[in-house]
Amino acid sequence: MTSSPLPLPELQVRSDWTTAEIQALLELPLMDLLWRAQAVHRQANPGYRVQLASLLSVKTGGCEEDCAYCPQSMHNSSDVAGRPELEVEPVLARARAAKEAGAHRFCMGWAWRDIRDGAPFEAMLSMVRGVRELGMEACVTAGMLTDGQAERLAAAGLTSYNHNLDTSPEHYDRIITTRTFQERLETLQRVRKAGISMCCGGIIGMGETLTDRASLLQVLAAMNPHPESVPINALVAVEGTPLEEQPEVDPLELVRMVAVARILMPHSRVRLSAGRETMSQEAQVLALLAGADSIFYGDTLLTTGNPDVAADQELLAAAGVTPWQEAVPA
Repeated sequence: MTSSPLPLPELQVRSDWTTAEIQALLELPLMDLLWRAQAVHRQANPGYRVQLASLLSVKTGGCEEDCAYCPQSMHNSSDVAGRPELEVEPVLARARAAKEAGAHRFCMGWAWRDIRDGAPFEAMLSMVRGVRELGMEACVTAGMLTDGQAERLAAAGLTSYNHNLDTSPEHYDRIITTRTFQERLETLQRVRKAGISMCCGGIIGMGETLTDRASLLQVLAAMNPHPESVPINALVAVEGTPLEEQPEVDPLELVRMVAVARILMPHSRVRLSAGRETMSQEAQVLALLAGADSIFYGDTLLTTGNPDVAADQELLAAAGVTPWQEAVPA
């Protein structure tokens, strides 16, 4: 006896998902969850394209935040401070190389609690303008920012600002104590008010429960509109951080998070981010099947490893997906 095929779900764009509904999705049999996510993804992403993004650490280490997962925190013995902050031209040279390798978005990171005014901020603005002049999307992650800074970044042409929630409101204080969850939300509100698109996601594998994962996704899916970009990260447990003993995340758990994020936020770019280096090609293809439509591309993801360009090109060819190649509006 064969079971009847599951009905094709309608494409829903909602901001009223409950944590209980989301946890029920996370607990679905994997085949049913993948089927639902596939149905949504094929409707929301005709042509099945994947954006390639390259990420460069401009200012590395010495951060005042105490994020338990981060090797750039001055509170952790793993702090990688001591690398000089990159100047404008070397950053733009890396952006040109990323574009030549096929990247569509160039992301730049500063290990700061909040953006520094003066020469560092002026350099940031120059980098953003330079990346946009190359015909690429430009993304910045640099901690908290003021309304005025957000407006100046928007005027410089910044495409997106990354500011992750990291984990659920309930689990947050176990991971970070130097910045509140509410402060993160206020930063995101400033970004959106300035007209910059929002890049906001989280990390799994930090000792959270399944309910915490559902709660994190609920906060993201309750935003109206949804974040334009949702990075899904797995913890990379680095020696010298408080989470160094955390077990490696099962790749299928990452696939589940990608699938549920796709169902909840049909039109957001769901980015397969940190932790991808430890996933087999088969697991990464499952994540693409589940609804990931962006990957970070290149050999370094801030201070942790990432698959190299050749491996990524082989992955996309094996999966039969097309890199996003349209020109970026100025």
